[in-house]
Amino acid sequence: MADGSLPAMPGTRVATLFTVRKPVIAMAHFPALPGTPRFVRGTSVDAIVERMRVDIEHLLAGGVDAILFCNEDDRPYRLEAGLETVAVMASVIAELRPRDRPFGADVLWDPMAAMALARATGASFIREVVTGIYESDMGLWEPDAAELYRYRSQIDAEDMLVMANITPEFASPLGTRSVAQRARSAVTSSLIDVVLIAGPMAGAEPDLALIVDAKEAVGDDVPVFMNTGARVENIARFLGVADGVIVGSGLKVGGLTWNPVDPARVSAFMERVQQVRGAR
Repeated sequence: MADGSLPAMPGTRVATLFTVRKPVIAMAHFPALPGTPRFVRGTSVDAIVERMRVDIEHLLAGGVDAILFCNEDDRPYRLEAGLETVAVMASVIAELRPRDRPFGADVLWDPMAAMALARATGASFIREVVTGIYESDMGLWEPDAAELYRYRSQIDAEDMLVMANITPEFASPLGTRSVAQRARSAVTSSLIDVVLIAGPMAGAEPDLALIVDAKEAVGDDVPVFMNTGARVENIARFLGVADGVIVGSGLKVGGLTWNPVDPARVSAFMERVQQVRGAR
C-alpha cells in the first residue's frame, strides 16, 4: 500500500474468521492413533488428551491465532481414514478445542473425514488436498472436490472454510500445469477458500517463488498461506509475500515434528510475526 502498511487479508470469509493480518495457525499433532503401526498399545484416549493438552496450552499462551488438529503420526498415511481414527480425534478435540479462537481439522489424507470431524467438533476450517491428481507415497492420489462440497452441503456445513494444499508433501502432480495455473483453477472451479503452498515434506519450507506465483495468479480473490517449513529464521521473509502461515515443526523442541511444543520457540516465532505485522 502507498503508506507502507500491510494490505488487508484477501477473501471476505477468511478475513471474517481471522481478526489479524498474517494469521498464524499452529499445529496440534496427535500421537499415533489406534489402528496405526506406530500406536503404542494400551494408550488410552485420556492419555492422548493429557499429552496434547500441554502442547495446546503452550501454543495458546504463546499467542497463536488458531489451532489445527492433525493425526500427523498416523504413518504410513492413508487416503481413506478408519472409523477409529475419526472417533478418537473427535473425542480428543471435543475436550481440547480452544474456546477463544478458531480451530480446524485435518485428517491425513481424507477430506471427507476431515469435513465430518470438523462439523462434529465445531471447527471453522479444514486443511486438505481437494484438487488435482498426484503420484505419491500413498499411490495414485485423486481427491474429489465435487464430492466434498456436496457432502459439506448435505451436513449443513456451508460455512466451513476449505484450506487446500495444491503442492502436497510426499507427492508430485501429474500433468504440466504450473502452480500459478493450478492455484487459479482451484479457486475458480473448486471454490477453495485458502491456497496452501507446501514444501516437499513436513517441516520443509516451500519455494518462495511458488508463493509469489500463486499470489499473482489469484490476486485478491483468496489468501495464499505458507503451509510447511515455517521457522523463526524465515517467517519474516515468507510473510513478506504470504497472507498467513500454518506452522508445526518450527514450534517443537529442536524443530523436530515429533517432539513436544517448545514454549520458547512459540514466543520467539510470534514475536517475529508481530514485528512483520507492525512493519510500516
